[in-house]
Amino acid sequence: MKIGLVSLTAIFVIACLATLSYASDPSPLQDFCVAVRDADAAVFVNGKVCKNPNMVVAEDFFLSGLNKPGNTSNPVGSRVTPANVNQIPGLNTLGISAVRIDYAPNGLNPPHTHPRATEILVVLEGTLYVGFVTSNPADPTLKNKLFTKYLYPGDVFVFPEGLIHFQFNVGKTNAVAFAALSSQNPGVITIANAVFGSDPPINPAVLTKAFQVEKNVIDYLQAQFWWNID
Repeated sequence: MKIGLVSLTAIFVIACLATLSYASDPSPLQDFCVAVRDADAAVFVNGKVCKNPNMVVAEDFFLSGLNKPGNTSNPVGSRVTPANVNQIPGLNTLGISAVRIDYAPNGLNPPHTHPRATEILVVLEGTLYVGFVTSNPADPTLKNKLFTKYLYPGDVFVFPEGLIHFQFNVGKTNAVAFAALSSQNPGVITIANAVFGSDPPINPAVLTKAFQVEKNVIDYLQAQFWWNID
């Protein structure tokens, strides 16, 4: 009986470790695996199909233009310029990407999550109020904890993988930040867009119950145009 219990425990530990080892982007099995454009791929895989190594060129690892400000003329006053595997095919299997984020005065990168990546952000210009919220605590009497900080040029802040986070320009001038993310394709879920702007829309009865508000509030929110700043 004891041997059986030890064996089950060992299997459980090994399974947990195996799960952790595959929890993020897989490690490459060759020097590089330059992505084939989705439109040209004959099959769909978890990631991107590799380009013939003999056809790889330097441009597959290159992107220009992150020195140029993004257009922040939108209701939230920010713009994200990505540099992930969709822009740089050479990032395929390398487990990293980057973004430039521009903020107008009072511009906001709204609460969102990256389901596949941790983010490390550095401020180049301006003053940002940033933060993230923890996942639901095990103790139901406790609330999700908010961590916030005011950032100035040269400051760095980390947003853990999968947690809701935001950046808000509290200065009177434009702000610029760059961020690196621990996935070739980190994904983004903007909370308001996903909840109130999905297609088809979520049944208002679900949202009325979830947010404990009147249906007219949900109707109003679902009628708005939710901007995608990526």
